[in-house]
Amino acid sequence: MRVWSLYVPNGRALDDAHYIYKLNWLAALRDTAEGWLREDPSAQIALAGDWNIAPTDDDVWSIEFYRGCTHVSEPERKAFNAIIDAQFTDVVRPFAPGPGVYTYWDYTALRFPKDQGMRIDFILASPALAVRVVNAQIVREERKGKAPSDHAPVVVDLRRD
Repeated sequence: MRVWSLYVPNGRALDDAHYIYKLNWLAALRDTAEGWLREDPSAQIALAGDWNIAPTDDDVWSIEFYRGCTHVSEPERKAFNAIIDAQFTDVVRPFAPGPGVYTYWDYTALRFPKDQGMRIDFILASPALAVRVVNAQIVREERKGKAPSDHAPVVVDLRRD
Protein backbone atom coordinates (compact mmCIF):
# COMPACT_ATOMS: atom_id res chain seq x y z
CA MET A 1 0.00 0.00 0.00
CA ARG A 2 1.25 3.47 -0.89
CA VAL A 3 0.02 6.29 1.34
CA TRP A 4 0.67 9.87 0.31
CA SER A 5 0.26 12.36 3.15
CA LEU A 6 -0.75 15.54 1.36
CA TYR A 7 -0.87 19.18 2.18
CA VAL A 8 -2.24 20.78 -0.96
CA PRO A 9 -1.05 24.39 -1.24
CA ASN A 10 -3.59 26.86 0.12
CA GLY A 11 -3.63 29.26 -2.81
CA ARG A 12 -4.16 32.31 -0.59
CA ALA A 13 -6.40 34.31 -2.97
CA LEU A 14 -7.75 33.91 -6.50
CA ASP A 15 -5.44 36.65 -7.79
CA ASP A 16 -2.33 35.41 -5.96
CA ALA A 17 0.54 33.59 -7.69
CA HIS A 18 0.15 30.84 -5.06
CA TYR A 19 -3.27 30.05 -6.54
CA ILE A 20 -1.75 29.27 -9.94
CA TYR A 21 0.93 27.25 -8.15
CA LYS A 22 -1.83 25.29 -6.39
CA LEU A 23 -3.61 24.47 -9.64
CA ASN A 24 -0.35 23.38 -11.28
CA TRP A 25 0.52 21.30 -8.22
CA LEU A 26 -2.85 19.53 -8.41
CA ALA A 27 -2.38 18.87 -12.15
CA ALA A 28 1.01 17.31 -11.43
CA LEU A 29 -0.51 15.17 -8.67
CA ARG A 30 -3.27 14.01 -11.02
CA ASP A 31 -0.77 13.12 -13.75
CA THR A 32 1.44 11.25 -11.28
CA ALA A 33 -1.41 9.33 -9.66
CA GLU A 34 -2.96 8.51 -13.03
CA GLY A 35 0.43 7.19 -14.15
CA TRP A 36 0.69 4.90 -11.13
CA LEU A 37 -2.65 3.29 -12.01
CA ARG A 38 -1.74 3.03 -15.66
CA GLU A 39 1.45 1.16 -14.68
CA ASP A 40 -0.34 -1.02 -12.12
CA PRO A 41 -4.16 -1.02 -12.07
CA SER A 42 -4.08 -3.14 -8.90
CA ALA A 43 -1.98 -0.61 -6.96
CA GLN A 44 -3.33 0.23 -3.51
CA ILE A 45 -2.86 3.97 -3.14
CA ALA A 46 -4.25 6.50 -0.66
CA LEU A 47 -4.00 10.22 -1.32
CA ALA A 48 -4.75 11.54 2.17
CA GLY A 49 -4.61 14.86 3.91
CA ASP A 50 -5.53 18.51 3.78
CA TRP A 51 -6.65 19.21 0.23
CA ASN A 52 -7.60 22.85 0.87
CA ILE A 53 -10.56 22.35 -1.47
CA ALA A 54 -14.25 22.01 -0.67
CA PRO A 55 -15.39 20.14 -3.80
CA THR A 56 -19.13 20.80 -3.39
CA ASP A 57 -21.32 23.49 -1.84
CA ASP A 58 -22.37 20.93 0.80
CA ASP A 59 -18.75 20.89 1.98
CA VAL A 60 -18.94 24.44 3.40
CA TRP A 61 -21.24 25.93 6.00
CA SER A 62 -22.07 28.85 3.69
CA ILE A 63 -21.20 29.05 0.02
CA GLU A 64 -22.14 32.74 0.12
CA PHE A 65 -19.53 33.36 2.81
CA TYR A 66 -16.80 31.71 0.70
CA ARG A 67 -17.86 32.91 -2.75
CA GLY A 68 -14.94 34.55 -4.54
CA CYS A 69 -12.39 32.80 -2.30
CA THR A 70 -10.00 29.93 -2.67
CA HIS A 71 -11.12 26.44 -1.62
CA VAL A 72 -14.44 26.74 -3.51
CA SER A 73 -13.42 28.16 -6.89
CA GLU A 74 -14.43 26.32 -10.03
CA PRO A 75 -10.81 25.66 -11.16
CA GLU A 76 -9.95 24.11 -7.78
CA ARG A 77 -13.07 21.95 -7.86
CA LYS A 78 -12.26 20.85 -11.42
CA ALA A 79 -8.72 19.96 -10.34
CA PHE A 80 -10.09 17.87 -7.47
CA ASN A 81 -12.59 16.15 -9.76
CA ALA A 82 -9.83 15.43 -12.28
CA ILE A 83 -8.26 13.20 -9.63
CA ILE A 84 -11.63 11.53 -9.06
CA ASP A 85 -11.85 11.05 -12.85
CA ALA A 86 -8.41 9.41 -12.69
CA GLN A 87 -10.17 6.59 -10.75
CA PHE A 88 -9.63 7.78 -7.19
CA THR A 89 -12.59 7.64 -4.79
CA ASP A 90 -13.53 9.70 -1.75
CA VAL A 91 -13.83 6.73 0.62
CA VAL A 92 -15.06 8.76 3.60
CA ARG A 93 -18.19 10.35 2.12
CA PRO A 94 -20.26 7.12 2.04
CA PHE A 95 -19.74 6.80 5.81
CA ALA A 96 -20.15 10.51 6.59
CA PRO A 97 -22.90 11.66 4.21
CA GLY A 98 -24.72 14.91 3.79
CA PRO A 99 -24.14 18.59 4.30
CA GLY A 100 -22.78 19.82 7.61
CA VAL A 101 -20.05 17.18 7.87
CA TYR A 102 -16.81 19.10 8.25
CA THR A 103 -13.13 18.46 8.94
CA TYR A 104 -11.93 22.03 9.45
CA TRP A 105 -13.12 25.01 11.49
CA ASP A 106 -11.31 28.35 11.55
CA TYR A 107 -10.17 29.45 15.00
CA THR A 108 -11.82 32.85 14.58
CA ALA A 109 -15.39 33.99 15.25
CA LEU A 110 -16.28 30.85 17.25
CA ARG A 111 -16.51 28.87 14.01
CA PHE A 112 -16.21 25.49 15.75
CA PRO A 113 -18.97 25.96 18.38
CA LYS A 114 -21.19 27.38 15.65
CA ASP A 115 -20.32 24.41 13.39
CA GLN A 116 -19.29 26.78 10.62
CA GLY A 117 -16.74 24.56 8.98
CA MET A 118 -15.48 23.09 5.75
CA ARG A 119 -14.81 19.55 4.58
CA ILE A 120 -11.34 19.91 3.08
CA ASP A 121 -9.56 16.80 4.41
CA PHE A 122 -9.96 13.69 2.29
CA ILE A 123 -8.74 10.19 1.71
CA LEU A 124 -8.95 9.42 -1.99
CA ALA A 125 -8.27 5.77 -2.72
CA SER A 126 -7.38 3.83 -5.82
CA PRO A 127 -9.92 1.20 -6.93
CA ALA A 128 -7.98 -1.69 -5.36
CA LEU A 129 -7.79 0.10 -2.02
CA ALA A 130 -11.30 1.57 -2.08
CA VAL A 131 -12.91 -1.89 -2.14
CA ARG A 132 -11.14 -2.72 1.14
CA VAL A 133 -12.72 0.19 3.08
CA VAL A 134 -15.21 -1.11 5.65
CA ASN A 135 -15.67 2.06 7.69
CA ALA A 136 -14.60 5.68 7.81
CA GLN A 137 -15.16 8.57 10.15
CA ILE A 138 -14.33 12.17 10.85
CA VAL A 139 -13.35 12.32 14.52
CA ARG A 140 -14.91 15.69 15.40
CA GLU A 141 -14.33 15.19 19.13
CA GLU A 142 -10.56 15.52 18.59
CA ARG A 143 -11.14 19.14 17.53
CA LYS A 144 -12.24 19.91 21.09
CA GLY A 145 -10.01 20.31 24.09
CA LYS A 146 -6.98 22.37 24.97
CA ALA A 147 -4.92 23.65 22.00
CA PRO A 148 -6.44 21.39 19.34
CA SER A 149 -5.69 21.49 15.64
CA ASP A 150 -8.14 23.39 13.47
CA HIS A 151 -8.69 20.09 11.60
CA ALA A 152 -10.37 16.90 12.79
CA PRO A 153 -8.74 13.56 11.99
CA VAL A 154 -10.15 11.46 9.16
CA VAL A 155 -9.89 7.71 9.78
CA VAL A 156 -10.48 4.76 7.47
CA ASP A 157 -10.78 1.10 8.48
CA LEU A 158 -9.69 -1.52 5.95
CA ARG A 159 -10.43 -5.21 5.70
CA ARG A 160 -7.41 -7.45 5.37
CA ASP A 161 -6.80 -9.04 2.02
